[in-house]
Order: sequence, then C-alpha cells, then structure tokens
Amino acid sequence: MVQNHRLSVLVLFISLPAVFLTGCSQTRMDPFGMSFLPPTPVAPGTAPAVAALIEPPKVQPNPFVKEAPATFLHPVISHAPSFSETVRKADRHYVEGKKLFLEGKTEEARREFDRAMDALLDASDASDRAQVERKFEELVRAIHRYDVNEETGADGDNPVFDQSPLEALLEMTFPVDPKLKNKVVEEVRATASQLPLTVNEAVLSYVNFFSGERGRRILLHGLRRSGRYRHMISRVLNEEGVPQELMMLAQAESAFLPRAMSRKAAGGMWQFLKATGREYDLKQTAATDDRFDPEKATRAAARHLRDLYTQFGDWHLAMAAYNCGPGCVDRAVSRTGYADFWVLREKNALPKETRNYVPAILAMTIVVKNPEHYGLEEVELDAPLEYESVELRAATNVFLIADAAERPVTEIRELNPALLKSVAPAGYEMRVPKGTASMVLEAFESVPESRRASWRLHRVGAGETLGVIAKRYNTPVSALASANGGSALETPEAGDVLVIPAAYKEPVVKKAVRKPSGKATRTTARAKAGRGKSSVSASKGTTQKGFRKSGSMRAQR
Repeated sequence: MVQNHRLSVLVLFISLPAVFLTGCSQTRMDPFGMSFLPPTPVAPGTAPAVAALIEPPKVQPNPFVKEAPATFLHPVISHAPSFSETVRKADRHYVEGKKLFLEGKTEEARREFDRAMDALLDASDASDRAQVERKFEELVRAIHRYDVNEETGADGDNPVFDQSPLEALLEMTFPVDPKLKNKVVEEVRATASQLPLTVNEAVLSYVNFFSGERGRRILLHGLRRSGRYRHMISRVLNEEGVPQELMMLAQAESAFLPRAMSRKAAGGMWQFLKATGREYDLKQTAATDDRFDPEKATRAAARHLRDLYTQFGDWHLAMAAYNCGPGCVDRAVSRTGYADFWVLREKNALPKETRNYVPAILAMTIVVKNPEHYGLEEVELDAPLEYESVELRAATNVFLIADAAERPVTEIRELNPALLKSVAPAGYEMRVPKGTASMVLEAFESVPESRRASWRLHRVGAGETLGVIAKRYNTPVSALASANGGSALETPEAGDVLVIPAAYKEPVVKKAVRKPSGKATRTTARAKAGRGKSSVSASKGTTQKGFRKSGSMRAQR
C-alpha cells in the first residue's frame, strides 16, 4: 500500500511542471526593492535616515547544472536554505540510500531515496525553475536505476521496447504560417549545412509545428537524450563521409531511443528492419540484436545512406529511400520519369509517410541549427555515455556483472541495449561503466566459468551472518558455505565478498510497451514519479555489489 505521505509527493511531482510553467507568465517583483518591516520612527526636527542598499547574497554555483538562466519563483527569504544547499541535502540522502542498498537494506534505502526527493520538492528557495525541474528529473532517473526487477522480472528475459515516435508524427498535417517563410528563408541563407536545405510549404508546415509547444516538446525530448550519443554519431558519420545533418534521422526515427520499435518491426535508434540490418552486418540471435546497439546501428545507417546516395545521386531521394526502401523510390522515378523528390511528392508517387518524412527531417535541421529562434538555445544535453568493454570468456549473467561492477543492473542494461536476455553469451563484448573493467575481471576470478550464468556475488554488511545471507538469496547455508570454502558455522567479516550459488526464478511475462515520448501526461508523470520514489525492489536476489577483498573466503572451483 502506498502511504499518504508518498501519495502527496507523487501529486506534488505531477503538479511541479505546471508550477514552473505558471511562474513563467508572472511578473516577478524585486525581492530587495521593498521592505516588509514598519518604518523606523524619526525624531522631530531630524532628517529621515537614508537606508543603505543591502547587497543581495551571492548564490553558490550549483555543481550539478552547467547553466542557470532562469529566475526565482519566489523572493529570497533570508532564513531559507539556498538551492545549492538543498541540492547537497538531497544528494546526501541519495548517497546514503545507495550505500544502504548495496548493503541489502532495501527498506532503509527506500526511505533515504524518499528523503532525497522530498528535500528537493520542498525547496522554498527555488532560485532557478530549470535547475529545480532538471535536478528532480535527474534524481528520478538515478533512483529508478536501482529498481532492478520491477519492469523485466528477476531474469530480464522479456525486454521492454519503446514505441517509435515517427509513425504518429508523419501522419499529421500542419498549417503554414505565412509570416514564417521570409524568416526561414533568411535562416537557411545564413546556415551552413552539408545537407541541401529546401524551403517550401511542406518544410514550413513542419517548422511551424516544431515552433509550437507540442512540437518543441517532441524535439526537446530527443535532443536532451542525444547528448548520450551525439559525439559517437558525429564521429561515425564523419568517418563514413556522410552529412552531419543526417543525425536528425535518429531524432525523427527514434528520438535517440536505442530500444525503439515500430509497428512494422523496425528496431533500434535508426529503425532497421531485420533483413536490411543483416545486409549491413547487424547480427541477430536469440540473445542479442545489433539493431539495438547504438554504435553498430549508427555505422550501418551511415553506410546505408551513403549507398543510397550513390544509387540516386541526391540526398533527398536517399532519405526517402531510407524510409520506404530503394525499390519504392526506383518505381516512382520510373513511373514518372522524374528523379526529384519534390516532383515525386507533388505527383503523390511516394507513400504519404515518405512524402512527409523528408520535409520533417529538413525542418528539424533548420530549427536545431537556429536554436535561438525557436527557444532551444538553453537545452541541457544528457551526459555522454562512457564505458569500457569486457570480452566474456563464458556465458555470464548481467546480475553477476552488476555485482562485480558495483552498479545497479539497470545501468548495465542501459549500456548494453542489444542484449535481449539476462545471460550474455561467451565471446560477447559487454560494456561496463568507465573505470570498472578491471574490477569486473578481478571479480570474475572468484566465480568458476561454468557457474557465471547463475551465480552471484555479495559484499557482506555489518552484522550479517551466513544464515541471513543464505535466506536472502534463497540458498541453503551449507551450499553457501561450501561455495566459499568454509564451514556452515563460520562468520564472514563485514566487507568480505561471497560467491552466491544463486538460482533464478522463471521469467515474468510482460507485454508492456512504453508510450511514445513527446506529450507528457499526468499518467506518465505519475508513473515516472512512482518509479523514482521508493523504487528499490525488496525481493530475494537483490543485487549486492563488490568483489572479494584480501582475506575473505575463497570460492571452490
């Protein structure tokens, strides 16, 4: 049952964006330009004293946000903690929650995570609306990473895919603002682009859409996430010799979601069908699918686009062929005698989705290249994903990898979206957080290769006995003691890391598909807050992370 306190926090989370938006339309009074105290009495015959202007207190820079362009929601109150102090308080609770989680104290961890979010939600000195909202979302995502079982079950063999936002977008029609044409024409003239930019009614209709609230929200959702992959994509496009602006295809196809899936079974950030993926060396097995690997799929997309340009000699036709297939474009050209996308569009020689696809990409490119004209100049991108690779010598469970890296299993899965099962096959290049590869390899030495598909690692917490640990993992004490080379009566020391002869339960079948990003609803906001608040699973098999320290029990091989 959800407690009343947590329900109120969820309601506050839902209403938080509305508070920010409402505040934007209000005129803010100068908190230092008026006094709430009565005037000081003045003796007869004396001139009134002139109050000295007090220098407003300097707000400490927030170490978690690069820019702080927004204004205060409320006047500064001298006794209220500053925003930076609030952030530090929230981070202290979050760090303590992580520590408790790693010790297996999930209930205590849940309470600390709640306190972290409460501290931010209750901040009275909201010096920057953008900072508050951004930090809150960051905290929600970070806490959600510790929800290791909620979405995919304990074994993770039923991956959840994101719905591609492209289909709904290309089915829409938008009006054209007649005042927009001259502005866009001037922008294009001043814009350097490797991709030819055309301005016509079709393009202008999408520019108009992305200028509005709904379209801007769709763009923002993808642009923020693009920060994780932008440098990698730019590097690959450059290496393959194709225009950098083609990065916008990933924005349109998937909003930079590696696990995006369309109704036509096109998958990944670049939406490859299985057959086309195989043509470009995107391997697909029962356990893995390279279409969902961001870097491999980007390489394949760049090569595919380059081949299409070689075939048609025009980037607009190449983009159209990327959407509907080269055969479709070939037939349209043969039927009409025109190898020009805009003529083919005018003659309805291409599918409706393709007729809108190219204008949408060009409009996105124009808007993103002129961010100051469309309210996008202060978009804060997600941090780039940084990782190292470890080649697996044996089939290995992702939970064991998370244990060895001392990270939540969701973080391991985020780095490896192409892995469809909970057990990665031998020879797989597993990505682990940067700086943890040596830890993982060292930890693997404690677990026999034949057992890496099922066994776990557990760092012993203060006061834990073999009996407590065995009960938590649903493992007999004798098996736990035997696996670690000790007797059933031996008491491990805090900090030791034990090998756990774990047994995984059967997959939990789920068919949930995430909703397309773009328009945030009250339902999705509530769900997001619910996952961030108290989302640590208390079920048996919760990850305990770490690797063996000197002097701890040794695994029998």
